[in-house]
Amino acid sequence: MDVAGAAGSVIIGPVTSPPQSRARAERLDAARTVDALHARTGVRLTLDGPCPGGQVGAAYVRWPDHHRSVLKWRPHSRAADMEAGPLAVTEVLRLGGYPAPATELIAQVGHAVVLVQELLPGTKIDHLDLRSLERALELNRLQTDRLVDRPDIPTVELFLREDGPGYCLHDPLRRHDRRSAALEHWIADVGAEYPAHMAGHDAVHMDFHPGNILASGGSITGVIDWDGAARGDRRFDLVTLRFGIHSKNADPRVTRHLDAVLDSLPEDMLRPAWAHMSLRMVDWAIRHFTSGDVERWLDLAEQRVK
Repeated sequence: MDVAGAAGSVIIGPVTSPPQSRARAERLDAARTVDALHARTGVRLTLDGPCPGGQVGAAYVRWPDHHRSVLKWRPHSRAADMEAGPLAVTEVLRLGGYPAPATELIAQVGHAVVLVQELLPGTKIDHLDLRSLERALELNRLQTDRLVDRPDIPTVELFLREDGPGYCLHDPLRRHDRRSAALEHWIADVGAEYPAHMAGHDAVHMDFHPGNILASGGSITGVIDWDGAARGDRRFDLVTLRFGIHSKNADPRVTRHLDAVLDSLPEDMLRPAWAHMSLRMVDWAIRHFTSGDVERWLDLAEQRVK
């Protein structure tokens, strides 16, 4: 999971990370991973340079036939879990025409899952404008009821009562300062009021923010990084998007429009989703970034604390 650095840009990244409670995210060693993948599968890929952004990292690779793909690495994960969850979600969406990447190769390499995925056209959106926001909202609506026939796909777990697997940790908020401790107390209260898992049969990306939305020529060409995807309520992704545009460079018209969308959501959906994202981003900022970053995420989190 990535949050803003000193420059004030916003990236919300993977919802999986090392199990050590205070550890920073491990990063991809692309050259070693390509060699390990070759040893494991016999497939020889050529490293073609790192992909921009991200805490865990990704790299461009070329196949023997010279087509390019994206190499990804999920530490402390199991291939079987990825196939039964996130990859199953994207396959269902792709069959319906949703612009999610195909997975071309998956392998278990030690404690990590190595993925080689389709390189979609376009470049990531640095800042949403109103036109791009409307297209993102349209894509989000396409996720509705897509998993109604897939009860086998795991549901979103919110971690409001207990720690997540290396992210959404409660203790850093309790210990950081009085302000973050008060937020954690509110999050725990919300967790006591609502179920631990999200209801619904929608496809949920879990990391739906501008850095994972690709565009070209004014059109959205793809949504990437579905590594935490699960079954639940697709409107959760709109809450994630609101955190994803929290930047001093954000277009205030976009912020106002998205806030109005969130205002229309039912309380029993919005409150636990907001609590999850507040925990997720403040915890990550405390453990990885500066006190100024922590304050900025607290400013946003507290906007909907009641």
